[in-house]
Amino acid sequence: MLSHTEELIQRTFASLQDFLRLEAAGGLLLMGTAVLAMLVANSPLAGAYDALFNLPLEIRAGPLHVAKPLLLWINDGLMAVFFLLVGLELKRELLQGHLSSRRDASLPAIAAIGGMAAPAAIYAWLNWDDPAAMRGWAIPSATDIAFALGVLLLVGKGVPATLKAFLLSVAIFDDLGAIIIIAIFYAAELSLVALSIAAGLTILLAILNRSGVTHSAPYLIVGALLWIAVLKSGVHATLAGVLLAMFIPLRVSARQDGESPLHRLEHALHPWVAFGVLPLFAFANAGVPMSSISAAQLLHPVSLGIIAGLFVGKQLGIMAACWLAARFGLAALPRDTGWGLLYGVSLLCGIGFTMSFFIASLAFEASGGDYQGLERIGILAGSLIAGAAGYLVLRLQLRTR
Repeated sequence: MLSHTEELIQRTFASLQDFLRLEAAGGLLLMGTAVLAMLVANSPLAGAYDALFNLPLEIRAGPLHVAKPLLLWINDGLMAVFFLLVGLELKRELLQGHLSSRRDASLPAIAAIGGMAAPAAIYAWLNWDDPAAMRGWAIPSATDIAFALGVLLLVGKGVPATLKAFLLSVAIFDDLGAIIIIAIFYAAELSLVALSIAAGLTILLAILNRSGVTHSAPYLIVGALLWIAVLKSGVHATLAGVLLAMFIPLRVSARQDGESPLHRLEHALHPWVAFGVLPLFAFANAGVPMSSISAAQLLHPVSLGIIAGLFVGKQLGIMAACWLAARFGLAALPRDTGWGLLYGVSLLCGIGFTMSFFIASLAFEASGGDYQGLERIGILAGSLIAGAAGYLVLRLQLRTR
């Protein structure tokens, strides 16, 4: 018979394996969907593509109504489900997973801080004299977990499990940083009434948690109302997903056997997000008309700042942070890896894509046509260069080893 501790370790390891497998497969689908969006946007179907995602949709219940084009229903609505999953994974990893140990979490946390600060600094340096463009400073700070793990899967066999866990950990801390940035820097004009309602619903979630409610349905019902309140408050609606995740119970009561509500919901959502929500988001946001891309656009401070931030800033920030952490004894490199493999992973962290697109939509949604397409050109070019370079470095390192 296994002890409770051994069962917990096995369950945590199984969760990590499932996560890596789904994220890597989802990342490959994400690549295909992005390519499909580019093909459609540069074909005779381009007009239909634009018309589809500008299609207005409205939900009304008495005086309460939500009216948005289809693109924003995807970016504000479906992406709230993605943020719910991110919140669930973050809570599990910090409380029960491989980030629950300060020793294991130190290096990825330090690397993530460096990997967010350096790209933002490079972008700001190139756009300092343009206040409107400066709203996009956080775009190159993001890392796309699914895309990065998908490229790591393409590298082939021989990739150490500790390296995969390091990449996953950096991306999770990166997501946490992105959540904080969105909440602080990308809020619109605030509504005190809606914020008060959202606060009341958050307290209700806390009461459900403290009362030992372990069925997911009450949490999801309150979470849906919370999404509406946060949407109307001026804070971005997707953060309702993170708030909801913080109150989904991770514990299992003495009368229950099996998985906790958090594990059940995470396992139920993960395939839908990996194979549904994120590919749909990519298809809706990655369609860039190639005929509009010119050398002047690639060298524009906005697109160039994103490209340089993702490709140069990510590797520079992560490697410098890891070197300083190792030099001063704050953390040690993952087992079975070296500086060469770590460098390859730091390049893969320059694949921004999903979260970069999302932050870009928040940064420039009120700027009209001033930067129309520049941010998407920068994200696609920077992510492609970083992903290709990371793949080549990792293949070379593994062949040498």
